[in-house]
Amino acid sequence: MDDRLFRNAMGKFATGVTVLLTHHEGETHGMTANGFMSVSLNPKLVLISVGHNTKFINKVSQSKKYTVNILAEDQEHYSRHFAGQPNAVVEFEALAEQPVLKGAIAQIACEVVSEHIEGDHTLFVGKVVDLRFEDKDPLLFFGGKYRQLAELKSVEA
Repeated sequence: MDDRLFRNAMGKFATGVTVLLTHHEGETHGMTANGFMSVSLNPKLVLISVGHNTKFINKVSQSKKYTVNILAEDQEHYSRHFAGQPNAVVEFEALAEQPVLKGAIAQIACEVVSEHIEGDHTLFVGKVVDLRFEDKDPLLFFGGKYRQLAELKSVEA
């Protein structure tokens, strides 16, 4: 199968949108990603998947720390900004002395505990050292487009 066919099929899985951040050599680096999942409750572990063709991979590999920022429905501008379309004023906060995005639904600070090279990506397993979250609706991505949640209404007979 060709790459486009594979990408189109994977695009049928609706995901949230995250921005991954790390602080290295006095600078904050980030990228938009949907390759994120929780791994374990005890210990509390999460995983990010980072492509080998990104600048971010070397930064997180050297810093051994990252944050996951789960974006709210009004934060598409952050997703685009960190996907290579810089157009936003970025407001950072700190969590466990690491950068996080102001207003994200969830901010998760991690220390890398293992790295696994798989194909053209590296999987970084992170131990969660701190987190914060708010009750907001998420930004979603499906079929190559940004989406928002819509509540389904029941019709009463």
